[in-house]
Amino acid sequence: MSNSIQKRQDKEKGLLLEQFKKTPIVQIACQKTGVARATYYRYRKNDPEFAKQADDALHEGVSLINDLAESQLLSL
Repeated sequence: MSNSIQKRQDKEKGLLLEQFKKTPIVQIACQKTGVARATYYRYRKNDPEFAKQADDALHEGVSLINDLAESQLLSL
């Protein structure tokens, strides 16, 4: 694989990980970062470390959403 392709993939993976922390929904995170869902799943399949990081980021995002929802409920 060429160096430029690897750099692009690394950038896309980083963007996805950051987006998952804010929006833990794969479809929406992919749309916001411009990465196709099929590409995301290919990255997961071919890169076990990225798959683990994605799972961790998604978990962090879910926790954030839960905290926000709980805060909203308590303020009502």
